[in-house]
Amino acid sequence: MNFGLTEEQQMVKDQVTKFAETEIKPIAAELDHTHRHPEEICRKLGAMGIMGVAIPTEYGGAGMDVVTYVLCMIAISKACASTGVIVSVNNSLYGFPVNAYGTHEQKLQFLTPVAGGEVEGCYALTEAGAGSDAAALSCKAELKGDKYIVNGAKRFITSGNVAKYCVLACTTDVTKGYKAIINLIVDLKETKGFSVGKIEEKIGILASGTAELVFEDAEVPAANLLGKEGQGFRQMLSGLDAGRIGIGSQACGIGKAALEDALNYAKERVQFGKPIASNQAIQFKLADMATQLEAAELLLLKAAWMEQNHLDYEKESAMAKMYASDVAMSAAIEGVQIFGGYGYCKEYPAERHMRDAKICQIYEGTNEIQRVVIARKLLGAR
Repeated sequence: MNFGLTEEQQMVKDQVTKFAETEIKPIAAELDHTHRHPEEICRKLGAMGIMGVAIPTEYGGAGMDVVTYVLCMIAISKACASTGVIVSVNNSLYGFPVNAYGTHEQKLQFLTPVAGGEVEGCYALTEAGAGSDAAALSCKAELKGDKYIVNGAKRFITSGNVAKYCVLACTTDVTKGYKAIINLIVDLKETKGFSVGKIEEKIGILASGTAELVFEDAEVPAANLLGKEGQGFRQMLSGLDAGRIGIGSQACGIGKAALEDALNYAKERVQFGKPIASNQAIQFKLADMATQLEAAELLLLKAAWMEQNHLDYEKESAMAKMYASDVAMSAAIEGVQIFGGYGYCKEYPAERHMRDAKICQIYEGTNEIQRVVIARKLLGAR
């Protein structure tokens, strides 16, 4: 068992960490305050290959591995959680299904510009009545000739307000449940009948837009179908498995930021004539944060390695996402506690880490759903 990184993995990790520290972290507070999409950062990350880390170079990506993707996601999310989730959606929720199930022609047209960082992609699954119950979709796609006519609305879609391309999960027959689910690639900028609806006001990841997508007799070419009808639900599940590694990595990055900030503050903050870091109560908090985050990172790297080696990683990705997001939330709360009153004020980033961490326990499948997935695998249930 080798815990060391390859020369390439270490080089990319160092490069991305330096970029995140020098170009992303200094503007993270401003992005949070203004809710501004970090377009210039996305373009630069695209030029570095990070908007499509594990996508083949033939289709605009960097052609690296999933372990490298985890390392990049942790470094970026440590600097700015909003930027982290934008990168995650590009790579996992959009990039994975198009790369795994798209035809050569579909990849050239719809994957290359997203993996290359020219434009953003998104994945539209959640609806008002379909969240954890992903098979209960009502967004309808009716095949008429060489086009699907799409009607329905999607909720809580990350990057939905800025994305050019979307993998849209919909149903051809609401009475058939998961068997009728399909995934369509939609050019959101060129599709008549599509509009961006409500932009959500959130407590965290504020530079990442979360939008409602509305389809009213929207026409999508039948050639944009991923795979075949009847394959959509399986595609969805595999895409979510991959996406959970990305979100777990985002959470781990947030937790590492909370730990680093709390550690530095504890060394500087003097009470009763000595730094608060000399108090055992603070030391125990820091030790627990560090240990739990290290364990989370190891779970993520194991899941990534399993995906890269084409093993069944459904349980491991669920474990990694669940544990990393729980640990990140705990670390962020403890970080605020160590900062004391300052932790509750926007003068320091501790409160931002806490606001950003919470969503990681919710999206990409709530942690309650992750526990269901894990239990089913343990029990051998389908």
